[in-house]
Amino acid sequence: MAKEFAIGIYLFCFKVLFSIFKLFPLHDKTTFVSSFGDNCQYIADEMDKQDISVKKVFLMKSSSHIHVEDGGDTIVLPFESKNIIALFQSVYHLATSKVIIIDNYYGFLSAVSFKQQVKCVQVWHAAGAVKQFGAKDPSIQNRSLGARKRFLDVYKKFDYVTSGSDRMAEIYQESFQLPESHILKTGIPRTDFFFNEKSKKTARRAFLAKFPELEHKKIMLYAPTFRNDGLNDGAIALDLELLYKELQGEDYALLLKLHPAVKADHDLHLKFPGFVYCVTNEFHVNELLISTDLLITDYSSIPFEFSFLNRPMIFFSYDLAEYVQERGFWEDYTASMPGPVVSTTEALLKQVRVADHSLMKIAAFNQKWNQYSTGNSSRNVVDFLFK
Repeated sequence: MAKEFAIGIYLFCFKVLFSIFKLFPLHDKTTFVSSFGDNCQYIADEMDKQDISVKKVFLMKSSSHIHVEDGGDTIVLPFESKNIIALFQSVYHLATSKVIIIDNYYGFLSAVSFKQQVKCVQVWHAAGAVKQFGAKDPSIQNRSLGARKRFLDVYKKFDYVTSGSDRMAEIYQESFQLPESHILKTGIPRTDFFFNEKSKKTARRAFLAKFPELEHKKIMLYAPTFRNDGLNDGAIALDLELLYKELQGEDYALLLKLHPAVKADHDLHLKFPGFVYCVTNEFHVNELLISTDLLITDYSSIPFEFSFLNRPMIFFSYDLAEYVQERGFWEDYTASMPGPVVSTTEALLKQVRVADHSLMKIAAFNQKWNQYSTGNSSRNVVDFLFK
């Protein structure tokens, strides 16, 4: 109740400020609102490449990783922080920009009404979907009527949502309650990385500069999805001691990448030297995938992008029954994942040593979810918005 009250006060203040600044004329300006950063980064870089002469404003949450400098025709501001001056500036730019590009759910959208000429584009942070979200998220039934109305009001502000496939377009229509005309089948901007040989080689060199001893190792990446109950302790379900005992002598190494929301610190690299490497904040996940031979995950969206590399995956889903009950899945999980689904470390260990990891299934999986992500996604988005 207190949380809803605080949200209501924040949105009321946001609405008042926005209404005032909306009296100002629109400018040739694009404002990015970013929690993640990668899709926004690729679009901004493509705008520079095409010499799109508009001012760019970046409203960045603390979790966002965009490499831009404040100065000239670029403005960088913290967003949803305790900085009151930045809040006023952010609302001003949102009210006076012709293009708004966002990469997550933002509650402020429920409190504003853009001018008719403004385009608000959602460049969602996942290339595909395992878990249900948006209006289909089962957990919203536990929220108040006011909260549920707020969610729908946010979705109504999306003039367009970028999609990498027909299947994801269908999911967006259901999740955001949008007609098909609001879906842009441009592909996912950050997937352009997988078609850029120079970028991939640079990522590989950076990885080996940090971990030169891994050049000839068989690298496994364990990237579990976010779980509320592991937010503070970062508990790891994998039996790392067993994996260390069995695989360390076989030239395997395990990269451990926890979800960005998990705040726990680990000293596992000290406990399992030469085997476990904690890389939570070291590299962008796509840069890690280039050096990964085997992906171990569960309900994350990482497999959708790893499938570009046509390398094996194992799905360590130790809490599948509980998770599907809480979150809801779009498809039958065990049948739709492009690799073996296991629930114990012992079963996972057996699959690590199996030669056939259903690579044919991975190709079909990639085609299903990445059909429009063919290396030109950033250009497709920029061309649509500015040409």
